[in-house]
Amino acid sequence: MTTARLPLFPLNAVLFPGLVLPLNVFEERYRAMMRELLAIDEDEPRRFVVVAIRDGRETAPTATGMPDTVAAAPPVERAPADGFGPDPIQTFHRVGCVADAAKIRERADGSYEVLATGTTRVRLLSVDASGPFLTAEVEELPEDPGTAEGEDSPTDEAGALAEGVLRAFRSYQKRLAGASERSLTTGADLPDDPSVVSYLVAAAAVLDVPSKQRLLQAPDTATRLREELALLRKETAVIRHLPSLPATDLTRDPTYPN
Repeated sequence: MTTARLPLFPLNAVLFPGLVLPLNVFEERYRAMMRELLAIDEDEPRRFVVVAIRDGRETAPTATGMPDTVAAAPPVERAPADGFGPDPIQTFHRVGCVADAAKIRERADGSYEVLATGTTRVRLLSVDASGPFLTAEVEELPEDPGTAEGEDSPTDEAGALAEGVLRAFRSYQKRLAGASERSLTTGADLPDDPSVVSYLVAAAAVLDVPSKQRLLQAPDTATRLREELALLRKETAVIRHLPSLPATDLTRDPTYPN
């Protein structure tokens, strides 16, 4: 199994392979991370690991260990593990995603604007807080298509599930967006690869962090798609019985401050 030691970026969010992650970096410990990434040749991947913080570990959006949300505030000097307890690895979900920073732009105030893309899933093996920012030893998790018992072809099984998930996702979108009030994603806009479908739907669905984390760490694509199908049907049924619901833009990526 391939292992690596990479910078660790904890968030109150789950990153999936293939999805874009915009970041506003204000805290000094994360600025130091960006400075180190910028020192890597631009032809080489500038990689770090995004990991979700376990539910209940944080106390407030601006608590120690959490992102600073006010860009105008001076950078806060915090130790790498501040806010994450005496054993940081216990504060994080063990499965995260490697991010490749395609864009790192330093602002005049020393903060950074970062645009990264998720690449591969990884499992945290250990966390090191001895440097200016957290690093983690991680092992890569391969994406297995998976198959149901009695099925001969994992690809066929995952493909059939992906088609069902896409149909359920379209129905979910329509309910969430208020029928035909806005332009919705069409079949032509969605990928054919089952694993890509599973990650796209997991990222686009309006789910809490624990639910998204369960999808990220699913053992294979088919399992993730089956879980998504059940979740989408459940959420669509709930929305159907609500008197009204504000339209939600599923294509707009939030910017995560840190």
